[in-house]
Amino acid sequence: MQAAHEALARSKAGDAQVQAWVCLADEASVAAPACQGPLAGAAFGVKDVIDVAGLPTRSGSAAESAEPARRDASCVSQLRDAGGVPIGKTVTAEYAYVTPGPTRNPRHLAHTPGGSSSGSAAAVAAGMVDLALGTQTGGSMIRPAAFCGVVGFKPTFGRVHRQGMHVLCDSLDTIGWFTRDVKQSQAVASVLLPGLAAHRPDRPPRVALLTCSAIGDLSGAARRALNDCAATLREHGAHIDAPDVDADLQALLDIHAQTMLAELARGLLPVVRGSQGHLLSPALRTAIDRGLAITHAEYAALQQRRARLGGEWLERFGGVDFIVTPSAPSEAPEGTRSTGSSLFNRVWSLLGWPALHLPTAHADNGLPVGVQWVARTDEDQALLGWARKLHPLVQRT
Repeated sequence: MQAAHEALARSKAGDAQVQAWVCLADEASVAAPACQGPLAGAAFGVKDVIDVAGLPTRSGSAAESAEPARRDASCVSQLRDAGGVPIGKTVTAEYAYVTPGPTRNPRHLAHTPGGSSSGSAAAVAAGMVDLALGTQTGGSMIRPAAFCGVVGFKPTFGRVHRQGMHVLCDSLDTIGWFTRDVKQSQAVASVLLPGLAAHRPDRPPRVALLTCSAIGDLSGAARRALNDCAATLREHGAHIDAPDVDADLQALLDIHAQTMLAELARGLLPVVRGSQGHLLSPALRTAIDRGLAITHAEYAALQQRRARLGGEWLERFGGVDFIVTPSAPSEAPEGTRSTGSSLFNRVWSLLGWPALHLPTAHADNGLPVGVQWVARTDEDQALLGWARKLHPLVQRT
């Protein structure tokens, strides 16, 4: 228990500048873990769209009640049962969309930590907690992991139960986690993805390299990180192909954008129609209006195209162990009025495939950069196994 109390003390002492936390638990409420499981004594943060008993869940919005949650979300209960100790709620962008909270990037306070899981990534990067829960609809985990220089993992869609999460985009929202290293991420996966056996690779991997240059440019540092990763994997025996997917990328991005707007708008309709609707940001209200304009027939057609392309991509990458692709267009941009671009994450959120950010290097200004590794549906533990083996080889820091 001492470790959890020390994490609570670090968080209280170090948060004045980083502002990763919405609220922290009282010393008296940080109870001893239920067991000595794989996460025994590990303190963790919880994104403020996921319930923790005794703490409010406000989704980054004054429109939500400040009343404390009566019970834990399922994922929080699972972590408690494995010995983890939740010590507080971390900042999220408003309703996990685009309007940022107050969190700063602990690597450089003048830069964004990314979003929408900004507080969770920052709390781990600042060394306040061992791990933190986040969520991803577009790029809300992989992007902040990249900007803050921590390991971020978004599992296969639907494999972590969402009871106790404020779900808005029903076919996209996925619970994931941030950790300091891949080993810790595997420990969390053993708890939240039960039944998936750990993977220990014993051969060189088969890799697909996707630069995704058709949809966006990379900064020099982000491009070097991607190229260096591929070169190092080749040096260690990896077979790397670079398939041409440019024809599909923009279509997948368009489907994601329209799906997200349609689902977000209907998920927030009770707030819009209620007495607190005036408290929503202009950006969110605009998104809701756009989403409500998408008809059911249009939404159904989007999902048919999504299913067709998803099936084609499963077949196309059937012989690949994992995909290497950018995590973000650049290192964390300066300023905190935006959470940065999620352009290189949205396709994987739409397909529902597991995605992992690995920090590998630093830009000239000292900010972290890295790469995104992706695997096919339900190959979560295999992806983590490859990363556990190969991350030390591709890491330059």
